[in-house]
Amino acid sequence: MIDDQDLGFIVNFLGIFIFALFELSGIPPAPRGVPQITVCFDIDANGILNVSAEDKTTGQKNKITITNDKGRLSKEEIEKMVQEAEKYKAEDEEHKKKVDAKNALENYAYNMRNTIKDEKIASKLDAADKKKIEDAIDQAIEWLEGNQLAEADEFEDKMKELESLCNPIIARMYQGAGADMGGAGGMEDDVPAGGSGGAGPKIEEVD
Repeated sequence: MIDDQDLGFIVNFLGIFIFALFELSGIPPAPRGVPQITVCFDIDANGILNVSAEDKTTGQKNKITITNDKGRLSKEEIEKMVQEAEKYKAEDEEHKKKVDAKNALENYAYNMRNTIKDEKIASKLDAADKKKIEDAIDQAIEWLEGNQLAEADEFEDKMKELESLCNPIIARMYQGAGADMGGAGGMEDDVPAGGSGGAGPKIEEVD
């Protein structure tokens, strides 16, 4: 799709031949890559193929049914299509896992960078600790830029590495500033959540 396109064409191929075409209209104009259209294929043992498309934003739907006329799909071809669909499903799930891990690391790094630039946070940080976080963030971002195709576990390992350095420093900052701030509650929203735990560092006040 291109920028501000308000309809999409769903093209179905059998090998190199187009055997079905239908359109999904009523899509709100948006930049390229923003519209999310889900296309589903369902084929039964008789070779009847149902194809549906739905725009996630508007719920706009369209579908088409393609029958097995003129011997177009044999039983073997149907089985092959089903097997390929399962194969691609597994590949899609693995790709999603990789993208999620990459995004988690990227978001954490940039959010942490913004956090330590905040004056009310930076003023509570020891200069040496702030430098450690800055260096770790720079290294993580540099690694990300050079390893866009890394595996999910590699992104996760880098995430843990960055968290293990940043979180204890932020935790110490909260403990040291607790008396002045009346507890850490006033600043918790400024600290990025970690990917592995789903939340920032948990601080317990000691009487």
